Amino acid sequence: MTPVLSPPPSSSSSSLATPSASSRSRPLSSSSVQDFREEGLRHAKVKLDARYYKQPLFASQLLQIAKKLHIRVWATAQIPPEDVMIHKVSGALTNAVFFVSCSSVPSARTLLLRVYGSSSGALISRPRELHILHVLSSRYKIGPRVYGTFDNGRIEEYFDSVTLTSEDIRDPQISGWIGARMAELHSVDIDAVDGQKPADDIHGYEIAADVKSRLGAAEQVLKLSTVSEVTRQELDLSRFKREWARYFAWALKQRRHFGAKRVFAHNDAQYGNLLRLKDGSEGVDEHRQIIVVDFEYAAPNPAAYDIANHFQEWTANYHCSTPHLLTPSRYPTYEQRRNFYVSYIRHAAMLVEDPASDDAALEQLITELDEDVRIWSAASHASWAIWGIIQAREDLEGDVAEPEFDYIGYAKGRMAAFRKDLQSFGI
Repeated sequence: MTPVLSPPPSSSSSSLATPSASSRSRPLSSSSVQDFREEGLRHAKVKLDARYYKQPLFASQLLQIAKKLHIRVWATAQIPPEDVMIHKVSGALTNAVFFVSCSSVPSARTLLLRVYGSSSGALISRPRELHILHVLSSRYKIGPRVYGTFDNGRIEEYFDSVTLTSEDIRDPQISGWIGARMAELHSVDIDAVDGQKPADDIHGYEIAADVKSRLGAAEQVLKLSTVSEVTRQELDLSRFKREWARYFAWALKQRRHFGAKRVFAHNDAQYGNLLRLKDGSEGVDEHRQIIVVDFEYAAPNPAAYDIANHFQEWTANYHCSTPHLLTPSRYPTYEQRRNFYVSYIRHAAMLVEDPASDDAALEQLITELDEDVRIWSAASHASWAIWGIIQAREDLEGDVAEPEFDYIGYAKGRMAAFRKDLQSFGI
C-alpha cells in the first residue's frame, strides 16, 4: 500500500476507505491528468494543486468550483475563504482526499473533495469510474452522490459514518447486512452501469481480461534488479500463466449454479470499503446502514467471485504489525458463510421475485452458492497476487528496505493460496 494519512476506523468517515482501501489503488503511469467529465454532471474548468491545500488560494478556488457545480448553500452563501475548513484525510498517490466544512455557515453540508494524483493509473479508467459512481448513486442510490467534477478531481457526498473494522464484518448481523447490500449491487443493470464486455471472454467476466492485462506489467516489475532470484522463482509468472489458463478453463466448465451469474460486482468488498451510518438510518431498512464505497475495481464478474473475495478479506487485518499477511484460520466457518448466504439470497429473491422461497429451495441455493464461492476463490487469490507485484514497483525502484506495506510479501501469500486451491481442485 502506498503511504496514506487517514482517520482511525472509529472516527467519522464518508465515501472514503481506511488506509488499506484508499492505498490499494491501481499503479500509476506517467501520463498527465486528463479532463474528466460525465454526462449529467456539472463540470468546473478549474485545476487544484493538492500540495497547497492550506493556502488561501486553494480555498478560493474550491469555492469557485462549488459555485460552478451549484452545490446547495455552498454556491449561494457568502463564504469567505478563511472560513473554509479543509481537513486532509488521505494522501495516497492516486487520490488526495479532503473533508470540507464551514463552521460559520452550519447549513453548508460537509463535502468530500477528491483531487486526482498527477496521473490516473495504468490500470484505472477515471471516466469509467466516474460513470459507475454517477449511475449507481443517481439511479440505484448506492454509494456516494457525485456533485460534479473539475479538471483534476470531483466533489462527493459526505456520510457521517464509521468505517467497519476487521472484527465488525464478523458480526452476524453486520455480515447479513453486507450480504443484503451486495445482493442489491448485483441486481443493477450491467449495461446501464458498465457496457464494456471483455473481448476475450464470451462469458463477459472481467476477471479474465483483468489478469491478462496486468501480467505484462507484473513481468516488468520482476525484471527489476532489486528483485531477488528467489522471489522470481517463488512467484514464477511463466508457471502462473499456464496455471491460470488451466484453472479458468476448468472453472468455466463447472456446473453453472446461481453463483456463476454475471453481475455487476464490487470486487474489493474489504472492511475498509464498508461504512456504517451513525445517524439518519431510522425509518429505512436496517441493512441500508451499510454504505459501500470505492468502486475503482467494480466490473462484471460471477456473483460468487465477489462473495469469495469478501470472504478472503475476513482473513485480512490491515491495521496490525503484518498487514500484508492473511490469516487463513479467520476464514468464515460454514455457519458464518451460511448466515451471509441466507441474507444475500433472500434479498436477491426480493429484487428479482425469484420463486425459491421454500426451505428446501433455499438450502439447495445455499449449497450451490457455497460450491461456486469455493471455485471462484482461487481467482481472487490470482488477481490480487498480480496486483501486489505491480504495486511493488515504486518501492523496488527506490530500493526501499522497509516499505510501509510489503507488496511482494502480499503477492507471495496470495500466489501460494492460489496454487494451494488448484492443488485441492486437482488441476
